[in-house]
Amino acid sequence: MSITLTDQDKATLRTAAYGAVSLMAAAGAAGSPHKIATDGSIALASATGLVGHVLAAKSKDIKLYGKSVAELADHVLPALTAAMSLLKQQAPAEAGNFRSTVIVAIDAAARTHQGQPSPALAEMARKITEALDAA
Repeated sequence: MSITLTDQDKATLRTAAYGAVSLMAAAGAAGSPHKIATDGSIALASATGLVGHVLAAKSKDIKLYGKSVAELADHVLPALTAAMSLLKQQAPAEAGNFRSTVIVAIDAAARTHQGQPSPALAEMARKITEALDAA
């Protein structure tokens, strides 16, 4: 069975996933936000399945804005919940793929493989996970 997502659906997935990485970079601004963003983005690029195809597509539809972490979070956290909701409805197997892809990306961004993330990064990761699980 082929799954067809609308352009808006794809934009929501991309905004949610890349927004999660952007939130991690913003929360880790005291450290190395560029390294955080790079590590998280590389993890997103390793996604497979429908999610991998959507995230790999060259697109200018990712809308990430805000002058503060709070403004960015106000946009990204609901997008994460919306992405999970739409995948649970249209492609249930891909919902788990999307969730695990984002979790791997935030783990890479927090560099949890190198020890404990900073308290700010750990809290942002918790908020992202909570938004994923809210759907």
